[in-house]
This record gives sequence, C-alpha cells and structure tokens, in this order.
Amino acid sequence: MYLCKVYSMKTDTKMNTSLAYIPRIADKMLQEQLEAAGVVLIQGPKWCGKTTTAEQQAKSVLYMDTPKTRQTNLLLAETDPEILFQGETPRLIDEWQLAPKLWDAARFEVSSRRLPGQFIFTGSSVPPDMSELTHTGTGRFAWLTMRPMSLWESRESNGSVSIQALFQGNKAATIAPDISLHELAYLICRGGWPGSLVLNRNAALRQAVNYFDAIVYSDISRVDGVSRNPEFTRRLLRSYARHQGQQVSISTIYKDLESNPNGSMSEETIASYIVALKKIFVIEDMLAWNPNLRSRTAIRTSDTRFFVDPSVAASALGLGPDDLIEDLNTFGLLFETLAVRDLRVYVDALNGQIYHYRDKNGLECDAVLHLRNGNYGLIEIKLGGDTLIEAGAKTLKQLADKIDTTKMKSPSFLMVLTGVGQYAYLRDDGVYVVPIGCLKD
Repeated sequence: MYLCKVYSMKTDTKMNTSLAYIPRIADKMLQEQLEAAGVVLIQGPKWCGKTTTAEQQAKSVLYMDTPKTRQTNLLLAETDPEILFQGETPRLIDEWQLAPKLWDAARFEVSSRRLPGQFIFTGSSVPPDMSELTHTGTGRFAWLTMRPMSLWESRESNGSVSIQALFQGNKAATIAPDISLHELAYLICRGGWPGSLVLNRNAALRQAVNYFDAIVYSDISRVDGVSRNPEFTRRLLRSYARHQGQQVSISTIYKDLESNPNGSMSEETIASYIVALKKIFVIEDMLAWNPNLRSRTAIRTSDTRFFVDPSVAASALGLGPDDLIEDLNTFGLLFETLAVRDLRVYVDALNGQIYHYRDKNGLECDAVLHLRNGNYGLIEIKLGGDTLIEAGAKTLKQLADKIDTTKMKSPSFLMVLTGVGQYAYLRDDGVYVVPIGCLKD
C-alpha cells in the first residue's frame, strides 16, 4: 500500500488511517541527512513517493498547493516566509517550488537556528527557475534522490542477497522466489510506481501508460515553460527505448528519427528535449567507468542510455507483458533497465555510484558498483539460461584480469544478475549468480 497518513490542512495535525506505509530504502537515508543538514531536498520523478516518504519523519507539514490556502501561502512566501516555517521540526514544505524564494528564506532561517533537521522540501519533478535564487545552499542543504520502488521495496524480492554483505565477502547460496518470465514481464511493464501496488494488474499496466502520456503531453513542456511537440517527444522516447543500455550519440538518435516520414528534429532540438527529460527524472543515463588497467586500452567515455524505470521504455515501445514474451531480445534490454533501476536504489543506500564499462575492443560490463572507499563489484545482467550466464561469467573474468591491482583494489565480487532462476549460488570460478528476486541493499 502507498499512502499511510492524512494531514489536516488547517492545523497540520497528523490523522490516523487504515492504510499501511511500505517502508522505503530512502527512509534511513532521509534520517541520516536530517541529522547532518538543516534542509533536505528530496528530488526524483513524479509519483515515486517523495511526499509520502517525507511525511513519515515530518513533525509538521505545509502543503503549498492546498486549494483553500494556495494564494495565501504564495503571498506569505513573498512577504513573510518565516510564518510558513513555524511548526514542529522537521517541517515538511511540499510543492516548495511554487515559491522559489522559500529556498533563500530557508537558508537564512537555518543559519539563524543553527540546528540540523529543520525542513524537508519536496515537490513535483518540475524544478523552479533557479536564477531567482541568490544562494546555492552549500552547508545548509542536502539532496536526496528517490526513484521508483526496487523489487525489494515492492516485496517482489525476498532480499536474501544483500549488496552490502557482498562487499563484506558474503556469497552464500540461497533460494530465490518463484518469479516466472511472465511475472517478470509484468513487473517490467508495471514499473516501480508505489501507487500501482494497490491496483489490479490491468489497472497497474494502464497507470504506467498514463504516466508516459503525462510526460509526452504535459511534463516535458512544464519543466521550463517551453512548448514541445508531443509527437516528437513520443518518437524520441521510442528511439531512446530502442537504445536502452547502449552508448549511442545524439547523432545516432537523429539518424534513427530521420527516416520518419513526418520529418525529424535537428540534433540541437533532440539534445534540448533530452535535457528536459533529464530535468524531470525520466531519463537517467549511466556514466562510464575508467579503471586502472594493466595495458593501455581506449575506454569508451560516452554515457549509457537508460530510463529511470523500465515501464517508461515499455510504454514508449507500446509493449505489454505478452509482447515481451514474444520478443526475448527486447525483453532482455528492458530487464537490464529494471536491474539498473534496482541497483541504483541499492548502491545509493551505500553511498556509492553505478557505472558502465566498455573499451575499444568491445569488452563490456553492464554495471560497476563503486563505493567511496574504493571497493567495487562487477555485474553482468542477463535474462537467464546457462548459455547467457556462461557468457556473462566469461566477460567478468576477462575484465577482472585486465585490472591493474597494484594501482586499485581487486573487485569485491563478480556477479551475473539474472531475471529468473531458482537459486543464488557461487560458481567454481568465483562468479556469483544471483536472480534479481534475491537482491536488496
């Protein structure tokens, strides 16, 4: 279930409800940031649960967009913002971007109070005009990025394999949940949107398509007030979906769109649309990893293309679960998007980063989880099957052998992450095979 609390708009008083909140990995991250910074800004795509997660730790709440008080709130934000900050802390300011001047006012208020954990800012994924702000927030603000739910958070993973434990050397065999190819296809098309968990399967799939339509018809234009063509947006997202998990250039996307009989955007226009999609957290590309190698090899430095959630890619391509079963190549590409989504959520909790590796010889690693202390793990993502697992293990061993361990650490683990499988187990060559339904942070 998704919503867990209802608040009185007049008194900010928390009221009981029968709906239960499903804990998020971001809960602990928010708690830690509140202990370190005066203001925590939660950012991420629409409908991923930012406000609901913030409500769990807020002691008072101001909803800027409440119809009855919206105009008054906006007026006070301009003339007397300190009144809006009055309330038990941490105080949640929801839809703060409606009044960008609250940023500077909160920075001043935090400086005066000299205490951490004063405010939580949340809002839609459409950012304010930052040119109106006079201070960067350094030293007072902290940022927390939320994404759609991982399978561990939505309870489709049993969490028997912990990424944190892997970095500590624990690679025990364990039983995986029974996730069939058909169920995995559904999870890809449904996505990790918290609100869809309370819906029946058909309604959940429809919600994912509705989310995509909102991007096309509204959100991409609202991000900066620039009117953008919905049909061009739809075609661009479709092209992006076809290139999921690849290091393709704007020029490649341009050529992909150029053959359309209705004409194409210029490369400059395509780039501006992609920037807008990144601002609303629809697109989240992956940076290239640049390790120390034993011999000189040119490493590809282009970003790898990804959506924040696989349901966006499935909707862009017009595919449902049955379509993926009929097209296993596309199924594999979109499963990689799901796996990367989950890995991002898990490694964020460990204060780490995720990268992609590819060199001029075509040696490629789908995901490199890298922690601040220099520890890292290499991961190949495969839908399943002995042949694909064997190929993934071979790639991991090849890359591990190329790393110069006199200049950096050896990998903490080598993993083939699969879509389906009965067990997580350690192979004789040291490669750990883990079904996605086993993972957690």
